[in-house]
Parts: sequence; C-alpha cells; structure tokens
Amino acid sequence: MAEAADFQGTSASAARRWLRRTGVLLAGAPLLAGLLQLPASPTAGATEHTAVADATGSSTVDVSLDSLSPSVPSDGDTLTVSGRINNKGKQSVTDAQVGLRVGPTVNGRSSIDTAAKSNPYAGTEVGGSYVQDFAELTPGVPQSFSISVPVDDLDLGADGVYQLGVTLTGETAAQPYERILGIERTFLPWQPEAAETKTRTTFLWPLISTPHMTAKTGSNEQQTPVFEDDRLAAELSPGGRLQQLLTLGKELDVTWVIDPDLLASVVAMTSGYEIQTGAETTTAGTRQAVAKQWLAELEKAVEGEEVVALPFADPDLASLAHKGKDVAGSLSHLKDATEVAATTVESILHVTPSTDYAWPVNGAIDPSIVKVATSAGADTVISRSDSLKETGSLSYTPSAARPIGGGTTAVVADARLSTVFQGDMAVAGNSTLAVQEFLAQTLMITLQQPGKPRSIVVAPQRMPTASQAQTMAQALTALQGGNWSQSADLSAATEAKPDPGATTRVPSAYPSSLRKQELPPETFEQIEEIQRKINKFRVILTEEDRVITPFGRALNRAMSTSWRGHEAEEVVYRRGVDAYIDQLTQQVSLIEKSEAKLSGRSAAIPITVQNNLVQGVDHLVLRLTSEQPSRLRIGERAYREQRVEVSGGHSQSVKFTANGRANGRYAVTAQLYTEDRQPYGDPIKFDVNVTEITPAVMLVIAGGVLLLVLAGFRMYTQRKRAAARQAKEGLDDDPEDDAEDGPEEAFHSDSETESEAESGLASQVESGADDPEQPSDPPPDTAPESTGPSGTGERVDR
Repeated sequence: MAEAADFQGTSASAARRWLRRTGVLLAGAPLLAGLLQLPASPTAGATEHTAVADATGSSTVDVSLDSLSPSVPSDGDTLTVSGRINNKGKQSVTDAQVGLRVGPTVNGRSSIDTAAKSNPYAGTEVGGSYVQDFAELTPGVPQSFSISVPVDDLDLGADGVYQLGVTLTGETAAQPYERILGIERTFLPWQPEAAETKTRTTFLWPLISTPHMTAKTGSNEQQTPVFEDDRLAAELSPGGRLQQLLTLGKELDVTWVIDPDLLASVVAMTSGYEIQTGAETTTAGTRQAVAKQWLAELEKAVEGEEVVALPFADPDLASLAHKGKDVAGSLSHLKDATEVAATTVESILHVTPSTDYAWPVNGAIDPSIVKVATSAGADTVISRSDSLKETGSLSYTPSAARPIGGGTTAVVADARLSTVFQGDMAVAGNSTLAVQEFLAQTLMITLQQPGKPRSIVVAPQRMPTASQAQTMAQALTALQGGNWSQSADLSAATEAKPDPGATTRVPSAYPSSLRKQELPPETFEQIEEIQRKINKFRVILTEEDRVITPFGRALNRAMSTSWRGHEAEEVVYRRGVDAYIDQLTQQVSLIEKSEAKLSGRSAAIPITVQNNLVQGVDHLVLRLTSEQPSRLRIGERAYREQRVEVSGGHSQSVKFTANGRANGRYAVTAQLYTEDRQPYGDPIKFDVNVTEITPAVMLVIAGGVLLLVLAGFRMYTQRKRAAARQAKEGLDDDPEDDAEDGPEEAFHSDSETESEAESGLASQVESGADDPEQPSDPPPDTAPESTGPSGTGERVDR
C-alpha cells in the first residue's frame, strides 16, 4: 500500500482507489478489449452500450459535458472540460471521482456516427491530478465539475479524431466497490499543423422567417401594412432569433441565404405598421426602431459578401411539383416570386444577389422537383447527400457539385454536417457534443484523401433557433480557426470540378415523411381562384398596383415552405386572403332599388353605382335589361349599356330611358360588367310599374268636366231667369225673340269658357309629358349625398 502511495505521489486514500481501479480494469480486461473495438452497426453499438451499463453501472449517474475548450486544441494548449453530474439512482454515491479518458483515433466517418450514438466505455484514464473528487453524490442533486489538462499530457500522436471520454467512478451501499457509474464521450480533433490540402467548406447562413404580413393594407395613401402579430419584432429584438443570426453571422465567413419576404416585411415595419387584433380591428405597431436597426446592421454585414436570394416567401418546391403543377397558373407564381426576389434584395440591401439557386425542403429531390425548381430560371438545385446518395465505391466524400443533366447542377450538401445542429441546443451538453462532432467530421473528410482538393457544402435547417445559431457559430468559428479547412462561397463550390465517381442520378423516390407535410392540392386550387378574382378586380381600378402588389406577395406567402407542420395556420392565412379580396370587390356595387313607377309611355330610370374604395374605378359598364322587352323597352331595345366611372369614396347615378308599351308591372335587371364583358358583382332586380294615365292628367280632365257642368248649369239658370222675367213683366215684345237672344248670348259665353278650359287641359298634359325629371332625382355625381336605397314606391321621373 505504501509503495502504491509513493508511486502515485498521492494520499493513502487515493492509493486505495488506484488499486481498486486497477483490479477492476484487470478483471474486466477481456470485456474492455472487446469494447474498444467500434461496433459495425448502430444496433451492435446499442447492444454493447447496454452490456457496459449492466456490467459497470454506467447509467446510474448522468454525465453532461457542457463545455470543451479549446474545441480544436494545438500544441501548448490546456484543455478544459466542464460539465455536470447528476445521480439518477436511489442510493447515494460515495468516493466519487470524475476523470478524463483518451481513446484511440476513429478510422472513418461512419465510425464517428457509431461512436456518437452508442457511447460505450472507451479510452485510458489520464489520471494523476487531472481528476475531481466528490465525497458524496445525493440522488437528484446535480453538481458541477471542471478539469483542465495540458494537451501535452494527453499523449496525442498522429493527426486524427480522438475519442475523449468523461467518466464518473464511485461506490454505492449495495455495491461497495469502485466502478464506472456514468460516462459521456465526445471527439477531439487533432491537427496541430496545417493540412497539405485544405478542404474548401461553404456554410449557408439562412435568414428566413415565417410569413408575417397579411394581404390587408390601410385605406390611406401610404397603404400602411397590416401584420398578423408582432412576432417578427420579437425575432429582431436583442436576444431574438433573427438578431442572433445577424450578430453571429456578420463575424463569420458564410454565404447568406435570404428570403426577400423577410426583408420586405422588415422594411414595411420601419415606416409604420399595424397589427391585426380582430376580424376588422387593428392596433398600431411600435417597434419601428428595432426594425430600422436590424436592417442597417444587415446591410453593413452583407457588404462585399455573397448573397443568395430565394424566390419571394420561399415557396415549397416539392409541394408545387407533387400537388400544384397540374393546377393552372401555379408555376407562374413561382416565376413571379423568382423575378421579384432580385429587385427586392437589391433595392433594400444594395447588393446584387444570385437567384440561380433552388433549395427544396431538406435538399430532398426527385425528377419532378428538379423540373419545377428550374422552371423559373434557376439552374442549380441545393440537394443533400441523404437524398442524392452515393451508389458507387468511393472511399471518400466527393465534392458537392454534380451535373444531373439538362444543364442543371446539383450542389449536394453534406447530410451529416447539415443535420448535426438540429435538436435542443439550449442544453449545453447537446451543444458541446454537436460542435465536437461537426469538427470531427470535417477533419475526417480532409484525412480521407489528404492530397485531394474537395469542396463541401453545409446547408443547415432553414430556420435555426437562437441557441442553434449560437452552436453553429461556435462550430464554424473553431473550424475557420483550424488547420484543415478554408472557407469558400457557394458559387465557388458550384463551379468546382465534380468528382468523376460521384453519383449524378436523381432519385425517383421521395421520402414519405416529407410528402406527408406537403401543402394539399386545395391550397393551389384556392390560390388560383383568388388570382382569378384579382384579375377581374384589377381591370376596373385606376391604380391597380395598390392591389396587385400586396395580393401578389400574399399569394407567394400562401405557398411558403414554412407552412410545413403548421397546416391549420396555412388554411387560416389562405382563407383570410380570399375573404379580403371578396371584401374589396364588394366595395364597388349597385345600390339596391325598390319598385319604380313609370307614368306615361316614356321615363328615365336612375341606377346608382357606389365606390367605397380609396381609388377611383373605371372601365366598368352598367347594363339595364328588361325581362319583357315587348311590353317595356330600355331605350329602343331589350337592354342598354352605359360606361361608368366613379371617383374613390363617391357614388354615380346613371339614367336609362324606359319606354312602356302596355300598363303593368315588369321586372328589370341591372348588372355591372367589366369591359371584357365579365359580370362584376351581384345584379339588382326591381319592378317597373307602367301606368297609361297619370293622376295629373286625370285631375286636368276632371277640371275640364267640372267647367263644362258649370257652364251648362249657368245656361240653364240664365234661361230660367229670362223666362221668369218675361212672365212677370208681361212684355209686349215677342217673347220667343227675347228668349232666343238671351240663351244664345249666354251659350256663346259659356262655349268660350269651355274652350278655354279644354285649351288649359291640353296645355297641362303637354307640359307634363315634356317635364324631364323631378327634383327627387339625384344629380349624376352624387358624391356628397346618401347612398341608401330608394324608398318604397319610388317614382321614376320622365
């Protein structure tokens, strides 16, 4: 015991632990020898892991590796490993000790995959003073550790990827002997000198978000944009996802991949915006300053850097290829999204982006996706190596660029490197392991063919979280400071010479898991229906850009890749766009009209067109049609049309001449049409009641009859008075002569009166027939007057 203590230069307690560990290792030597051999498959690795756990209790204590610095050590560095330990068992662990173990180098990329998944015991303990003791580990109470070791004491030999393990040994009351109770393993890339030929690495840095803007805009001249919510402001604020991506990305050598919709949305915020709070209510947004600052920083960050612009709103290419290409007009939306992408990015960031790239979801492709992706002008498709799989016998990772026929190039991103940052990187242990695995894989690619220049591409998830972005930046910073890789733009990777043995065959199958997430056919059918409504609406507008631009971009957003996994939200957004175009279309309409009365054979019927839009409307035709033209004609035919032009916020009354041929009630229909004779809006129907003799005419006739009666009565009374006078006075003259003179004179006077009455009646009738209209008719431009419907029994003036 004393000799052992002297040999170790430690206390007697430490010496006892050393002897016990030696005994355990010697006793388990056959097992450990087998465990040092990497399993041939993940299943085998999982079996060995279970065996180790059973044999050593290595699953009793959870070991988390929170940080490893430096990630890429060199000669003279000191490696510091920090983390936490947590006793998950039911008994306390005593005499616990955390130590480091260095294993052999791995011999290939698949070996890294297997080791990362199986995590068996591996390596030789560094020992000495590079351990940390814990007297007791209480169940459920985590504790921290930190161990620093000079790299020179790790005895690293040739360049390569070394296995690095952190183990916890200790005892429990049930098993009072020292054994491994917990382990975590990672990788330590070792390349102290510059590689003979460095691998050119392209890292895509995505600035993509979900759709935030609705199709709605304010009714003011500025068309204040309306946002669904204020989540974009949260992403742009300090600590937010987009703010982190910008802050981290500007310090790295990356290729920026930007969705122009994000830029357009941020710009819309800078000049004032509104937030949807209800179906018809909004509130003013207040985060303009945040948007302005983020945009200014981005413009500075991309200056002189390569920028790739995706089609506007990042449309889902696979959904288009599988569900939308057979819907008329769907591919035109992709072309429009591609064309507007370059102008959007250039006008906002003042850089000329590349629009030559199409990026399907997860880089998964098939022939139909490639065809759709290139239909809008892109000649390069960003794929991934788990889609365009190697089928040959290459012993190394080939360069990313592959010609796949038809003048199209596939840039095949490395699947291992592109997916390593998925998962919850907010957990420090996950982040550290991801960084070390990424570095290990990149070094192994270089070591596969040390003298062969190759170009690889990393295309991470489209919308990394803030913690994922931080992990990506940490890994990329370490890589760019290493000795085996050099940064390259995406264009350089695209133009690199392809490996002759690399696969160029586009797979015919598409992953079923991704197909289940695609947009349904209903999405593209409704988008096309909305487009038809827009086309009909735009032709009547005097400022059609106020409608075409916001709705065109809204339809692009309805096809966005970001709707995958958010089917319910996609339906709500799409239906909202449809409802809004209907709402705008209905702002130009005909005012309902009650029954009209046509007194006489001819009259003017007014029809009112109401325009509640901000802008004026033109190129509209109003048609009034008689359902019974043989009895009621509009003008000289069954119908008549008149062109309509109404200023914004005004109404216009249009008058049609109606000719009645018989008394009665006849139906007429008023309908608006566009100039290409497409019906616009709903028609209105009302009745016209034709009456031959009007009340005014009847009054004149009655007055004439009354005058005739009065004249007759006067003649009768005058004759009676004359007869009575002759009888009383006994005149000598011939009574018949006297009687003849009186009545004759009286009749003549009464006849004149009757003639004058008839003349007055005729004059009144004629005057009434020529009267064009009554004061109740609205003037042609009725901007300031009420737009309500006509009252019951409305008279139509002639």
